[in-house]
Amino acid sequence: MDERPITINSFEQFLTEGKLMATKCRHCGALWCPPRPVCNKCSSSEMEWQEMSGKGKLATFTIIGVGTALMLEAGYNRENPYCAGIVELEEGPKISAQILGVDTSNPENINIGIPLQKDFVQRGTFSFSSGLKKVPKVYLAFRTVEQK
Repeated sequence: MDERPITINSFEQFLTEGKLMATKCRHCGALWCPPRPVCNKCSSSEMEWQEMSGKGKLATFTIIGVGTALMLEAGYNRENPYCAGIVELEEGPKISAQILGVDTSNPENINIGIPLQKDFVQRGTFSFSSGLKKVPKVYLAFRTVEQK
């Protein structure tokens, strides 16, 4: 079990390590992703880290043509939109992320429920705390997977 503090900073460090982590309530067993220091179900603060499989399915999505400055720098715009969605993880929690591997020019062909697998995208740099060297910023994304 990882003893890092239950913070968004720790969550982002896990992403740089290629891990999708949630918090699990030691009292009621509820899972939260992104992580929370207090359980929304029973209000317990007895939380621990739990690694997620990274598998899920698309619950809902939107196509974005006018995004943030970071997405514009990555080449997304009205002519090259990106897909953002809510993914229901295999373990139950839902999380928002960019959805890769879909045809954003034909959103009618994107199906709710398609299987997805975690992926990671690097954009820009940041520092985990002031004074530390900057490292690539890693964002969670999900990619479509072929059904067998």
